[in-house]
Amino acid sequence: MDTIASLFSFITTPVSWVIVQFHTVYGALFGDDTGWAWGLSIVSLVILIRICLIPLFVKQIKATRAMQTLQPEMKKIQERYKNDKQRQSEEMMKLYKETGTNPLSSCLPILAQSPFFFALYHVLNSIANNDTIGVINESLLQSAQKAHIFGAPLAATFTDSAAEASALDASITTVRIVTAIMIVLMSLSQFYTQRQLMTKNVDTTVKTPFMQQQKMLMYIFPIMFAVFGINFPVGVLVYWLTTNVWTMGQQMYVIHNNPTPGSKAQAAYLERLLKHVTRHGKTRNRRERAIVKAIVVKGRDRNEYERKFINGLNKEGLAAQTDGTVIKGEASAVATAEDGTPTPARRQQPKRQTKAQRQAGVTKTADDAEQQSAPTSLSKSDEPEDATPAAAAKKAAPKPGTSGRSKAQSGQRKGQQRPKSPSKK
Repeated sequence: MDTIASLFSFITTPVSWVIVQFHTVYGALFGDDTGWAWGLSIVSLVILIRICLIPLFVKQIKATRAMQTLQPEMKKIQERYKNDKQRQSEEMMKLYKETGTNPLSSCLPILAQSPFFFALYHVLNSIANNDTIGVINESLLQSAQKAHIFGAPLAATFTDSAAEASALDASITTVRIVTAIMIVLMSLSQFYTQRQLMTKNVDTTVKTPFMQQQKMLMYIFPIMFAVFGINFPVGVLVYWLTTNVWTMGQQMYVIHNNPTPGSKAQAAYLERLLKHVTRHGKTRNRRERAIVKAIVVKGRDRNEYERKFINGLNKEGLAAQTDGTVIKGEASAVATAEDGTPTPARRQQPKRQTKAQRQAGVTKTADDAEQQSAPTSLSKSDEPEDATPAAAAKKAAPKPGTSGRSKAQSGQRKGQQRPKSPSKK
């Protein structure tokens, strides 16, 4: 660790100068030799660095979401060229170039923060070794050595011996208890930050090996912090714990206000947005209008939560427009098409009749037509032959040689039956 920290010795002077400036302010409030003055100076250093890294954090969010969007295409390339690693790498780089994404963008905040971390480690290690560094002179060095945080010196580590702790005017038991608690808090904060990212702000509709790797890192990073943390001075543990808490709060803000499409965080956000829009009949600010506009423009590519949001607006008689605004429609009869434009309600179809109703209607119509076409009176000469009683009796009489039963009643063939021939013996 000392060798790595010495590589960033060029930045130790700016880091030590910032710490001294903050120490001047806090020393006037709490005392120059107190742990509050030096501890808050380190915390303020972290806050200043993280504020400067906010643009990189925004790029990290955009890069992470772009990588999540490309996961299906990346999976297709891996399956297509699984036997040709070189061609697979070429196609991956081509995909990154076409979409304008960079896999290393998600690591920019950590990479940019690393020099300050190792520079602070180098400064605190020099304080432990009673060496001046940067703008920290002899008087500031003695003041920093006297500073204790909950009884543990800034330059003490978990692996220090009892003699080294005594040289810093502290007990080894107090040093190990304080450093152990800070290491546990540092690891838990890192784990929680990664966990809320994986459980709330990841598109659950895409299942790729990238998600499995992120789950593995969720457990690996806290373990790494716990292993390396035993060699960190108390001041460095304060630095890293502060930056983890900052990252956790920053991540919670992003998940709450600008979630990843298709994630559980987006479902919760759109539910809150729907309640507000239906209550007030409009969106609140530019950010909400931008989100509604993006949902409307997607059209058929909307996910489940976005379709639910649009349908919820329609049920309340509202319609989302292409500019992100929301207008009132004509009650619930106004629907929203896939492209976000209001469409009129469909014409209501008549109810379908049953078979019995249709047959009854046809019979009634035929009877009415027969009654209308039949003459009002018939003369005796115009009556049909079958209408007389004699003709009716003649028609009803059976023919000679046949029985009076019908074919269906007798169960035999029509006409005279042939006699059975005698069997030949």
